[in-house]
Amino acid sequence: MKVLSVKDAAFRKYGRIVDNVDLTALYAALKETPVPEGVAYEPSVASLEATPCMKALSECTYGEMPIQIGYCNGHNVLLNALEYHRDSEINVAATDAILMLGKLEDVEPDFTYDTSKVEAFLLPAGTAVEVFATTLHYAPCSVDGKAFQVGIVLPKGTNYPLATAHAKVNADGTAPNEDALITATNKWLIGHAEGGLDAGSFLGLKGKNLNVTE
Repeated sequence: MKVLSVKDAAFRKYGRIVDNVDLTALYAALKETPVPEGVAYEPSVASLEATPCMKALSECTYGEMPIQIGYCNGHNVLLNALEYHRDSEINVAATDAILMLGKLEDVEPDFTYDTSKVEAFLLPAGTAVEVFATTLHYAPCSVDGKAFQVGIVLPKGTNYPLATAHAKVNADGTAPNEDALITATNKWLIGHAEGGLDAGSFLGLKGKNLNVTE
């Protein structure tokens, strides 16, 4: 799979490099977070939020909105799913990582999406990017089989368990409406049949379950 750089002009439709906040302390704190053999995501981590970056990111990248800082760490080479939020997400790379991204506007009216439209971008260690709310994304991928450690900054309360019932996927696997894609607070998910997702997830990704090593 061809991998571009987040510094390439092709990335601009998906996000931007965050260069107006000093994230030195956050990079260091992320290096101390655990790395599993698979993939682990924690939405809010005290050691990361204790850095001065918490206040700076809230003020400068979210216009003083309340935020949370967590991480997504581990080893991964597959797409598996794509998600989106109603707000931008900041990815802070303590190690090299690859992001597989798509555009929300390319999701079909029936909420399916062709994975051939996904593009991959190298997020180098020591780099942070804003991934726009209109960008489809999911877990980062490994570079050369190595572990990745990526900080995930989102509006406070995102990716937590739902408090109310939402629409369910139809018996034939279709989604009755967008509500059926909600799997957590402020999280809409479109999965791949080979992605190993929970039962009841909407499996609307069509085509290959992309592998960054191929």
